[in-house]
Amino acid sequence: MRVMEQEDAVTTPAAGVVVRSAWQRRILTFLMVFGPGLIVMEADNDAGAVSTYMQAGGQYGLHLLWLLVVLLPICYFIQEMVARLGIATGKGHAAMIYERFGKWWGHFSLLDLLAVNFLTLVTEFAAISLALSALGVSPYISVPVSAVGLTLMVVTGSYLRWERIVIALCLMDLTWFVLAFMVHPHWATVAHNSIVPTMPAGGITSSLVFLVIAIVGTTIAPWQLFFQQSCVAEKRLRFADLKWARLDTLIGATFTVCVAGAMMLVGNYGFEHKVAFQDPAQLALALGPIAGNFVRNGVLLLMVNAAVLGTTAISLASAWAYGEVKGWEHSLHKKLWEAPGFYATYIACVGAAAAIVLIPHVPLQLVIISVQVFAGLILPSAIIFLQLLLNDRELLGDRWLNRPWNNYINWTIIVILFALSLLLAAQVMLPNLFQ
Repeated sequence: MRVMEQEDAVTTPAAGVVVRSAWQRRILTFLMVFGPGLIVMEADNDAGAVSTYMQAGGQYGLHLLWLLVVLLPICYFIQEMVARLGIATGKGHAAMIYERFGKWWGHFSLLDLLAVNFLTLVTEFAAISLALSALGVSPYISVPVSAVGLTLMVVTGSYLRWERIVIALCLMDLTWFVLAFMVHPHWATVAHNSIVPTMPAGGITSSLVFLVIAIVGTTIAPWQLFFQQSCVAEKRLRFADLKWARLDTLIGATFTVCVAGAMMLVGNYGFEHKVAFQDPAQLALALGPIAGNFVRNGVLLLMVNAAVLGTTAISLASAWAYGEVKGWEHSLHKKLWEAPGFYATYIACVGAAAAIVLIPHVPLQLVIISVQVFAGLILPSAIIFLQLLLNDRELLGDRWLNRPWNNYINWTIIVILFALSLLLAAQVMLPNLFQ
């Protein structure tokens, strides 16, 4: 949907609404651009992120809050490049890698993306199974129903309908702020630890280093690059929309970091009450008698919400990327029979991941470890492709090319992420390396 200007008025054809003031025009334009930035950021607060942030609070209290503030600009700068590239090219990330770097690198990036995305999907359905089992729902009911619901969300032939549903799911994460207030943290300590880096009582240990690296790893995932660029192309945004796409991305980054902080505060409540737990579902059950059933059920249901958000975004990232490379119709604007390969890829990803979770005695911990290793290995290369594309003068022209200050910041981020990703992979594969 576009804003159509006639003199000093703006008319939306679908609704027949005439907007005569400049500020109303700006608000309307922003609302039409709004979506991809929020979704890509908040969907990254998936089941794995919930576990990581709550473990950080449960294990180290409020000492790692400052790290979230540091990570906020990283979230924004990386995804701003993605939005800019998507608007400039009108194509997805996978298609651009194939076009500018050739088939070999295109296959490399695509196969790695599909592999790590699928393993991540398995962990999302494992979280759904875990959370709803704690609420008394059998996995043989919760997992298939979730898979069917995730499929129905996408196959309606309307991008706008899907986007509205997912934005509503994102806004449900506002409940994390309610839970954070209900556990009554010491707000002066929260403010202090958000600004001033502090160390836990035990000092720097291998487990602390590992958790810090894991938190950094949840900041940006390879699928996010592919997802937001395809999402921007799907909405057919123009350069006139870029400032609003940047605002959308900034709002998404800020909201996501604040939600992550709220998760950490809930985990800190377990830390204060010396609650030992292995996953958020265990913490939720333990907090029930202390904080009340609202907190207990809230954590469990928000785990499910996080997994649903992660599943739909990650599956779409895979379907968009594969459809782009295959040359298929790959749009949520298309009906099921108009883009069969695209929708089949999405359904296959969701269905296969759900089926694996239902297999008895599947080594889910091995899958989770594999996800960490794969994501750590392919993240730097994915971001390097993005940075090189944003310095392609032939592709973007002088106006939208990265500026020198932009390159300095981005290369610094890439080097840091590259080093931390390698450390994470090494720590996972060789647990005693940093003892």
